[in-house]
Amino acid sequence: MDDCASVPPPAGASLLQGRFAGREAFQQGIRNALHVAAVEGWREIVVSDPGFEDWPLGERSVCADLQAWARPGRSFVMLACRYDEVVRRHARFVTWRTTWSHLVDARACRAADAQELPSAMIGPGWAMRRLDTVHSAGVAGHEPDRRVHIRESVAEWLRQSAPAFPSSVLGL
Repeated sequence: MDDCASVPPPAGASLLQGRFAGREAFQQGIRNALHVAAVEGWREIVVSDPGFEDWPLGERSVCADLQAWARPGRSFVMLACRYDEVVRRHARFVTWRTTWSHLVDARACRAADAQELPSAMIGPGWAMRRLDTVHSAGVAGHEPDRRVHIRESVAEWLRQSAPAFPSSVLGL
């Protein structure tokens, strides 16, 4: 049985608005956003982080929300410096990524400094960015200026990136 599909989503999840601080607030913001994405059927989700170490990607509830979100025609874009910690810490997510590889565009900026690459999540009409990854402090909201600024910052790094984090490793 796929344990991604067996977990009920969190009740009453809403998108983070305004400033946030602390690892738990950041992680809850990610959990809530992925739940809202599943409920509202976002066509695209963009996530960016140097390594996704402290993102809740491996949690059952997050995987269940991604499973509920995944449909043909949707897009999940990931940007990182490297994906070593994703593979090491987020086994459920790696399994989900393999299943839905046709929806996932994983990219890497290996030459980027981890302090430069944005830690952000972008959806239609909403965005969130950690401005201080050490203290997990940042901002989130629906404001057009904020969304455009975060999207442009991530887009610039995506232009410099290359495909990474393959869904499978093929050998001869």
